[in-house]
Amino acid sequence: MHLSDLSCTACQHLVHSAALKRLAQEAEAAARSGHLTEALTLWRQALDLLPERARQYQAIQAKIVELSELLRTSGSAGNPADAAKKKSNMGALGALGAALLFLITKGKFLLLGLSKASTFFSMLLAFGVYWTVWGWQFAAGFVICIYIHEMGHVAALRHFGIPATAPMFLPGIGAIVRIKQYPATPSEDAYVGLAGPVWGLAAALATYGIYLYTGNPLFAALTHLGALINVFNLMPIASLDGDRGFRAFNQPQRWAATLALGAAWYFTHEGLLLLLIVVAAGKTMFGKPAAKPDSAALTKYIILLAALMALSTTTEKIASAATAPLAVPPATQPVPAP
Repeated sequence: MHLSDLSCTACQHLVHSAALKRLAQEAEAAARSGHLTEALTLWRQALDLLPERARQYQAIQAKIVELSELLRTSGSAGNPADAAKKKSNMGALGALGAALLFLITKGKFLLLGLSKASTFFSMLLAFGVYWTVWGWQFAAGFVICIYIHEMGHVAALRHFGIPATAPMFLPGIGAIVRIKQYPATPSEDAYVGLAGPVWGLAAALATYGIYLYTGNPLFAALTHLGALINVFNLMPIASLDGDRGFRAFNQPQRWAATLALGAAWYFTHEGLLLLLIVVAAGKTMFGKPAAKPDSAALTKYIILLAALMALSTTTEKIASAATAPLAVPPATQPVPAP
């Protein structure tokens, strides 16, 4: 190694040391002020500057885990499920109103993703593909529902300070979100994974509300297909959202989720649920359960399943009359950047 190379390495080390010190000070100040998302974002930026074997890396990772748990248990701002809970005493119309209000208030954030060329043009491509199957009106609504689902993942990732790209559509498959860091804990992972179906539920509630207001069966069909896609994504198999949810369940909780799937099939006789039951039972018997149970994640999983199946069942006959047979639901899930 030349002397100039040694000098460059030393300079790089000094630059990183200064950056780490600055990030640590800003992160500590943000945490003291109660800005946990900002603190997590800063600590994750610091993590990118360190090799995994460094002691500082392990210390910062521990801080991230601590702050992540504190943020998760202190409340989930921007979660439409929370808004639905607050409106639960208003009945079905209250839930529909909450979903519509949530999507309206998140309009600026939803438009943000469309400002990215990769998102916009891949979305147009997907729209063109689905147009040939269902016509332009249904295709437009379908693509928007997938987009909202994916932006739920993006919002959850940013909630925990994890950098994430806007969604990129893969026609016929779904869409993906690229991330640079994995969630720090199984509970954080479950929160991020289930955020897609949570936002997807909000989209399905919104389309159902529009159907009730207009009587247009197109929106009932969108509700039915959107609900089924999000149920499909609750399957605990690699690359789907349900797998991330199951990572936070211990074995009794996994059996509880499997029984919930069985109950949903008993009341609805939806054939898709049989596949989910088989996969969930296999995951429960042979998969590695979480060391620490996450009751909030399990509750969210079961509520999502019940709400989505209720919407799907309610609109099934109308959807069958309004559209051609539905295609296999696409998978939507954040994936690591190469």
